[in-house]
Amino acid sequence: MKQTPKITKVEVRQFKYPLKNVGREPTSSVPIYEPGAVLDFRTYILRIFTDVGLVGEYMGGHLTQYAAIPTFIHAVLGRNPLHREAIYNDTKAVLQQSARMAMSQIDIALWDLAGKCYNAPVYELLGGYRTNIPCYASTYLADRQPGGLDSPEAHAEFAQQCLELGYRGFKTHLWQNAPVEDYIATNHAIAKRVGGKMDLMCDAHCGLKTFGDALKLGWSCDQEKFFWWEDPFMDGGVSAFAHRKLRQLVKTPLLQMEHVRGLEQHVDFIVANASDFVRGDLNWDGGITGVMKIAHAAEGFGLDIELHLIGPAVRHVIAAIRNTNYYEMGLVHPKAPLFMLPNVYKCDYKDKLDAIDKNGCVPVPQGPGLGVEYDWDYINKNTTWEAVYE
Repeated sequence: MKQTPKITKVEVRQFKYPLKNVGREPTSSVPIYEPGAVLDFRTYILRIFTDVGLVGEYMGGHLTQYAAIPTFIHAVLGRNPLHREAIYNDTKAVLQQSARMAMSQIDIALWDLAGKCYNAPVYELLGGYRTNIPCYASTYLADRQPGGLDSPEAHAEFAQQCLELGYRGFKTHLWQNAPVEDYIATNHAIAKRVGGKMDLMCDAHCGLKTFGDALKLGWSCDQEKFFWWEDPFMDGGVSAFAHRKLRQLVKTPLLQMEHVRGLEQHVDFIVANASDFVRGDLNWDGGITGVMKIAHAAEGFGLDIELHLIGPAVRHVIAAIRNTNYYEMGLVHPKAPLFMLPNVYKCDYKDKLDAIDKNGCVPVPQGPGLGVEYDWDYINKNTTWEAVYE
C-alpha cells in the first residue's frame, strides 16, 4: 500500500436479537432455559473506517466495555491502523485502572482491517499453527425446568448426546444458589455415563458460598478424573491466595483468570501458583494483541491457555497458538439456542451445537481478516443504538 492509511471514524452499533426459550438467572450473566420466554438479547458491532477505504469490523462485547471509548478515542483517531502495538499500548496507558474497557474491541477490529489490507486471514498474520480446532461443549446454567438441564441425570444425558455428535469434551455450568451436593451428584452422574470417553470439566461459575464447599466439589472432580475445574466459589475468581490453597488441597487441575484482566495480572496469578491452566478472553484482556501476549507468557511458564467462549476472532487466535487444547462451543443446551453471539453472518460461518465436524472440530475462516461477512441488512433493521466518533 503506497498511501499510509489513517483512522477517520469509529462506529458502534447495538442491535437486538431475540432468543426463544431463554431467560435470565438473577445472579448471573449466563442464561437459563425457560420454556416460552423470549430474551431480548442485545449485542454490539464495531467498525473502524480509514481514509483508504479499508474497514475493520468486530462483533462482540458488552455495553460497559463500549462505554469507555470516549475516554481514549483521541488515542485512536488519525492513527495508522496497522500500528496495532502502538495503539494497544497508548490506549492501555489512557485507560489506566478502568478495566481496560473497549481497547479489546478496537484491537480486534484493527486485526480484521490488517488482514484485509494484506489479503490474508488473521491467524496467518499471527503465525499460523493449525486450521481445524477441537471443541468441547459448554452448557447453559443448570435449570429447574422439566426436560431441561434440571438434574444430574439430565446433564449426563446431554453429555452423551454431545459425545455422539463428536465433542471431545463436556463442561457444565451448574446451579446458582444450590447445595454443593447437587454439584457433586452431577459430576458423578456425568462421569458414570461418559467418563473415559471425553474430557470432563466443571465450572461452578463462582456459585459456591464457601471455601469448604469448593473443596468438596474439587474432591469429587478428583474422584472422577476431571480435566479441569474453574471458578469454584464466591470470591469472584480473583483471589490468588485462595486458589493457591485450593491447588494445594485438590489434585484436579484448576483453570482460573477469567475474571483477572490483562497481561500483568495474569502473570502475577501464574507466579503466585494460583492456577494450572490460564484463561484468556479477547473481550477483556486487550483483544488479539493482549491475549497473544498472555499466551506466550503462559508458554514461557510451560502452561496452556484456554480461550473463553466463541467467535471468529477466537478461532483465529487458537489457530495461531500451540499451547491450547480446545474451542469452547457455548453456551449450549438440548432445548435452547446457542447463547453468546447471534447468527448474523451472510457467509457459511456458524457457532451452534451441531457446527462441529465428525472429528469434533471447527474450521478457521480462510477469508481476509477475520474471514466473515456480517448481515448488515439484519443489523441495520434491528439497530437500537448507535455512536459515531470522528
